[in-house]
Amino acid sequence: MSSPCCGFLAQYTHHHLVAFLLTFFSYVLLHASRKTFSNVKVSISAQWTPSVQNASSPAFSPGETWEENNLFADSDEATLFLGVLDTIFLFSYAVGLYMSGVIGDRMNLRYVLSFGLCGSAIVEFVFGTLTEWLQFYNIYLYCGLWVLNGLLQSAVWPCVVAVMGNWFGKSGRGFVFGLWSACASVGNILGAFLASSVLKYGYEYAFLVTSVLQFAGGLVVFFGLLTSPKEVGLCLESETGLSPVERETDSHRPLMSDEEDEEEEEEGSEEVCDRGYYTIQQGEEEPGETPKAIGFCQAFCLPGVLPYSLAYACLKLVNYSFFFWLPFYLSRNFGWKEAQADRLSVWYDVGGIIGGTIQGLISDCMGKRAPVLAVSLLLAMGALVGYSHSPPDQVVNAALLATTGFFIGGPSNMISSAISADLGRQEALRGSQEALATVTGIVDGTGSIGAAAGQYLVSLIESKLGWMCVFYFFIVMTGGSIVFILPLIMTEIRAMWRDRQARTHQP
Repeated sequence: MSSPCCGFLAQYTHHHLVAFLLTFFSYVLLHASRKTFSNVKVSISAQWTPSVQNASSPAFSPGETWEENNLFADSDEATLFLGVLDTIFLFSYAVGLYMSGVIGDRMNLRYVLSFGLCGSAIVEFVFGTLTEWLQFYNIYLYCGLWVLNGLLQSAVWPCVVAVMGNWFGKSGRGFVFGLWSACASVGNILGAFLASSVLKYGYEYAFLVTSVLQFAGGLVVFFGLLTSPKEVGLCLESETGLSPVERETDSHRPLMSDEEDEEEEEEGSEEVCDRGYYTIQQGEEEPGETPKAIGFCQAFCLPGVLPYSLAYACLKLVNYSFFFWLPFYLSRNFGWKEAQADRLSVWYDVGGIIGGTIQGLISDCMGKRAPVLAVSLLLAMGALVGYSHSPPDQVVNAALLATTGFFIGGPSNMISSAISADLGRQEALRGSQEALATVTGIVDGTGSIGAAAGQYLVSLIESKLGWMCVFYFFIVMTGGSIVFILPLIMTEIRAMWRDRQARTHQP
């Protein structure tokens, strides 16, 4: 008798593995290049400001020389502009997500994904490498390039989630997507190590290395990615994450329930695919209508989309504040070297990788996602209090960072991947299955709007009140995530209680 693990793995083919790895590493390379900017902020700030404070440096003469080669009079102005660039990027990224999700459901996902990867790589090369080689510094050019970069990068996430949703059904989705969603954290780790390795040669080489790797990854995706099992003659049983919308209370129905599993088992015998396993279709397929892509407003009104989008806006604000400002905070607050701060910051991502995988597996075992999120977010608030009082010891700081990443990065990964896939495959979409990219774009786009506003607020709070108040702000936003999904949490807890009562009264 085969073990459950073997039965779980038997439903997948080598095509699934290829799709998993290509989408995983495409986003790894994207996040590695995105992380480069936050890892070299200290070096960029130094390059954009005069070094007259250094007694060994000659005075600037004539005055026009520093005006041409330096953008700002001091590091405070440069730091503020770096925060503005983060905000510009995230706002354009958020707007782009709303558009690219809709485009991804209407065009070939492989084309959209490759275009986003290669286009973003070119923009980052111009921003960080070419301008430094030419010694050309211009505020408006940097702003324009970062707006374009945000729009191009927004094409990637909805597409990779849609491809994963096409290949992997609801069975084990929490674990598979929890493991797969580590791509962002792995990319952060890779970007931190690449940047710290070449930073001694100049920050422009950090941009050069990551942009070249990202462009190469875009080419590999263009020539090697299969976006759906149908492209190789495989069939996947139609799976959903929510029950049909028949009553107003359905908006608070749990994403996963035992009743749906029973219904799917009854319907499974009528499908070409047996019990959710992938098989080669025999004979000719009956002609059917091509599923139409769902509209943007329809997708926004789907059950669960709005509360999870708002919760993700609060959570992504915290997660991306760590992403953009953690190396800078470690360097400025504790006085550690930039390369040391870059390497230490990866422990936050290590915690996120472990948290997303374990919490996804737990949600699969429970059949519910919202209660797992609630517990993790409550513990995240305590972890933030602990990290805000971290002593200037790198070992202790790394341990606290990993713990904080586990409870913040884990839920963030689960909402942006597994839950987005659940929402994009719910019963309300029957007859219109082309909604995964649109729903993912809405959830991640709303999250990015919150993250964009947060970057300005972080720099403002830090400059006026200090870093301790920034951490209090993070705690409030984490609590806001719980508030927005509270109706879903209560609904899923009640469903779990009813299931337990029903099992107790069974003869």
